[in-house]
Formats: sequence, structure tokens, C-alpha cells
Amino acid sequence: MAVTVPLKTLKKQVSASPREPGCYIMRDINSNIIYVGKAKILRTRLNSYFNGTKDIKTATLMRHVHSIETIIVSNEYEALLLENTLIKQHKPKYNIDLKDGKSYPVIRVTNDNFPGIFKTRRIIEDGSRYYGPFPNAQAVEQLLGVLKKIYPIRKCKLLRARTYPCMYYHIGQCLAPCLGNINEAEYAAPLKKIETMLQGETTPLIIELTEMMHNAASKLSFEKAAQFRNAICAINELSSANAVVDFDAEGRDYIAFAAEGVLASWSVFSMRGGKLTGRDLYRTKNAANDKDALETFCLIYYSTARPPPARIFIQKNEDDFKSGALVKYFNEQFGFVPKIEIPNEKRHIAALAMARQNAEEDIRKRIKERGAGPALDEMQKLLNLKQRPVRIEGFDIAQLDGKHPVASLISFYNGIPDKKNYRLFKLKTVIGKVDDFAAVREAVTRRYTRLLREQKELPNLVLIDGGIGQVNAAKSVLDGLGIKIDIAGLAKREEEIWLPAEEETGSSPLKLSRNSEALKILQMVRDETHRMATGLNQKLRSKELYLRSLESIDGISVKRAQKLIKTFKNINAIAGAEPEAIASAAGISLKLAKMVRAAVRIEIENRAEAKAIL
Repeated sequence: MAVTVPLKTLKKQVSASPREPGCYIMRDINSNIIYVGKAKILRTRLNSYFNGTKDIKTATLMRHVHSIETIIVSNEYEALLLENTLIKQHKPKYNIDLKDGKSYPVIRVTNDNFPGIFKTRRIIEDGSRYYGPFPNAQAVEQLLGVLKKIYPIRKCKLLRARTYPCMYYHIGQCLAPCLGNINEAEYAAPLKKIETMLQGETTPLIIELTEMMHNAASKLSFEKAAQFRNAICAINELSSANAVVDFDAEGRDYIAFAAEGVLASWSVFSMRGGKLTGRDLYRTKNAANDKDALETFCLIYYSTARPPPARIFIQKNEDDFKSGALVKYFNEQFGFVPKIEIPNEKRHIAALAMARQNAEEDIRKRIKERGAGPALDEMQKLLNLKQRPVRIEGFDIAQLDGKHPVASLISFYNGIPDKKNYRLFKLKTVIGKVDDFAAVREAVTRRYTRLLREQKELPNLVLIDGGIGQVNAAKSVLDGLGIKIDIAGLAKREEEIWLPAEEETGSSPLKLSRNSEALKILQMVRDETHRMATGLNQKLRSKELYLRSLESIDGISVKRAQKLIKTFKNINAIAGAEPEAIASAAGISLKLAKMVRAAVRIEIENRAEAKAIL
């Protein structure tokens, strides 16, 4: 009899799932895989199992689901390939069987002295090299067709000696190795270019094809230029990295980890027989350095029941593992030492990045499950705060030579952004002068005078983006208002925490460990305030530049320029507007409206050129 997990528990698992492409695995009470699915957006797909009326099969499946796990991949196509592999490997009870004969198109380079290149769906173990699989069979055909016209590679699937060459030799599309009048080195040159592209290094070939396209067009050979263009388009469509299937039979593991404070998550992606066969995920608590942590993990992970593969790819310096306990362990337990290395090929880099993304996602899930409580407790203790900093409000100032001074206020509640309490201030007392201390005093005064007047809840901690000067400026305001709130500053350069002091010269900053969870929350608050303040300042400066550009046009007054900005919001919208719309918004003639649009387009081009030079 099936043991039904409470719907609330499964929904909680789903709500924590990523918004990325990938596969999801459903397990029963005994941890057996009973269903494997793929999704472009995992959370959206999994949520669909809990919404609306379900058919009999789906309803039966959900009665047996005890847990759901996810594997993130880079794109929807990789998810399709991984789903195919996992279903064939585990044969889940509720999946439709996939026929082994059904596969995806690959490109085969034959194992001959003069190799041929063909599309196929069958893998033959005869030394041929395979690239793919590819999602678009038509694009594969198009790419090979164009490449074979450009490069003189043989077209016949079976190479045999001939007395007379075929038609392709006479039209310059084959070097005719069947005649024996070309050596292997000459034949290999164009072949190497194609294989380099198939391995993912597309840039050199695209540059060469682009030059050939332009040369053909300059000679009015437009049909040939179109062939080069089509080849470039096909390369771009088929060149996305595939970290799920690569036809390399050598066993490999990709080990990645992510850490937040003492929490660490390990993700191992295993490639066997050229296919990703699964992902292992392990959760630990760790206070060791990265090298020691990785060494300890490998000692525990690999055993007689799970021997290491020939190659292990890691994030850190492989030189750290060429001697010591790990090498000794591998030698004693397995009689060999796998090659431990940092990836340098595109496919290996993509696979390790995918493993790391899964580890990072698990860390985010663990932090969400646990909440920010431990970090806030740590913050209260290390900063000697009067209260647990449940609500933190942060301030930052942004200005450029006294122009458009602004302040941002952001609010975090229980370690999570509380965006409904975000505020922006256009500062009034420091226009035309650079005085960060006065700017801080104005922003803090306006915020907490209002909260006192409206009798609203005050924060437990005020965080200022800056050092002791900004902190004491804010404290002077709070003292004047009779508010007893803890206050601190976080300086960017060394991530120093400044607490209020009677004498600035007698104070010293507090430095927390870079792995401190309390520091991570303070950094998030500081970075969010900086983003908000800088964004508003840049917006105001851009608006001023737009107005100046418009006012420089004869016939456009300050008032008309303001009308245009108010109507179209920005200069790019004016550049794309019809002259009739511009004339109506500003109350000007159609002729002047056309002049405005032309001037605006020139201004945009000039700014783009200036930005490119910088």
C-alpha cells in the first residue's frame, strides 16, 4: 500500500525548486525512481502537478510520490538528452518506455586515411569520431551541405580507388583522394577546420566564412555569398555547448561545491560511456579550507562500492592533490591514482559549471529552509547589539560633483529584502556641494522624523554605506530625535564594520571573517542600497543630458523639451517615434519635429561612439 506524503510537504519541496531548465526525479517511499521528467522552467512544471484536475495516470503517480529532486542543466535540449538517459538507465514505472533505436542526429568523422563527414543516428565503435547530438536535424544537413561545398572533403560514404574522378572533383568540391593524387596532410587541413568548429571553437571558422562572404559579395557572386551566410547561421544554431552527451567513453567525475558560512553542498556529475548518468548531492557543515574540504570529501565519497573514474575534474588547483593523503588513499584502495585536473576544454568547463550551479542552488535552498536566524544571532553577538536585528534599514548616498544628490533607503526583514519599504530621496540641502555627512544627516532625518510622526515601527539596526564619519553623522540625528537604535557602517574597500564612537580618531573598525553569515547579510543590505542610489542618480543625470540635447535644437524651448521627455520618457523613444507624434507632444510643426528626430538620432550615435572609445 502506498504511503502518501502530505501535500504540504511536496508543495514545500516544489516551492524551493529552481527556475532553471533541467530534469526532475520523483521517488517513492523506498527512494526508488518512479518518474523522470524534463522542464524548461523546473518550478513552473512541478507546480503544474498541484494545479487543476489531473488525469488518472498523473493522479496515481502523485499518490506514490514521496520526494522530488531536481538536476539543473544549461538549456532545454540538454534536459531532453538527460531525461532520455535517465529513463533508459532507471526504467521508471510511470514513464513511457523510450525505444533504444530512437536517438538524436550526430556528425560522424570516419576512421579513414581520408575521412568522410556524415550525419547519422547510429554509433559504430570503429574508431570514428562523433560530435553532437544536435537538436535540429535539418540544420545539421544544411551545415554539412554548405561546408562540403566550401571545403573539398569527399562526398562518397565508401572510399575506393577509381580510374576517373566523380563530378564533385570537376566542380572543385572534392580533392579526389580516390585517385591517389593527394596526400593525407593536404586533405587534413580543411578537415581540421571543420572538426575544430564541431568541438565548439567556432570563432576562427566564422571569421573565415565572414571574410569569404564579403569577398564573394564584392565580386557580385551573391549566390556563393549566400552559401557562406547560411553556413554561419547553421554554425550559430548548432554550436551551443552540450555537457550531457559527448561520446567520450572515458569515465569522468565533475566535483563542485558551494559554501555559505559553515554550510557546504557538494555536487558530483558522473559521465560514463559518454553520457551523464546522474548527479549526487551531499550536504555537509564545513569549517576547513577549500583544499582540505575537497580532500576529505573525496576520501569519503570514493570507496570499493564506488571506485573513482580515470579522471576527476575539480574547481581548485590540481597541484594541491598530486601528493599527500588522497594520492596514498587511491593507490592503496584502488591500485591507481585518477587524473585530478581543472578543466580547460569547453565541454569539461560546461559540465563542471553545471555541477557548481547545482551545488549553489542547494545552498540557496538550505539557507531558505533554515532561515536567517543563526546569522542574525551571530550579528547581534559580534556587533554587541541591543536587540536581534530582525529589521535592518540601510542608507547610501549618490552624487557626482554635487549634481543630483540622492539617497536610497532599503529594508530587510528577517534577512530578506522587504521591498515595499524601499524609499528614494532627492536631497535638497546639499545641491551643488559635495558633503556626504550632510547628505546622510538629511536622509536619516527625513526618514525617522516621519516614522516618529506616523508612530510606525522603528528598525533594530541602521546600516550606513560608509565609514566612521557617516556613522557618527547618522547617530547625531538619531540622538537629536531621542531614538535609541543600533547603528553601524560598512566600508567597501576592506569590508570593515564601523560602530559609533565618541572620537573618530580613537575608533577602530571590526573585521569579520569573509565566511561570516552575519557579514553576508550586511553586504547584501549595503549592495542593495548602493544599487538603488546609483540607479536613481544615473537616471536623473541622463534626463538632464536628454534635456540639454533637446534644448540645443533651434525652436525647442525648455518647456517643449520637458514635454517631450514627459511624453516619451527617454531619448531613444523619441528617436523611434513618428514625426507626427513628436509634433503633437511638443506643439511644434511637422518640419521641426523631423529635425528633432534627426538631431536625437545623431546624438545617440555620438554617445555610442564615445562609449566605444572609452
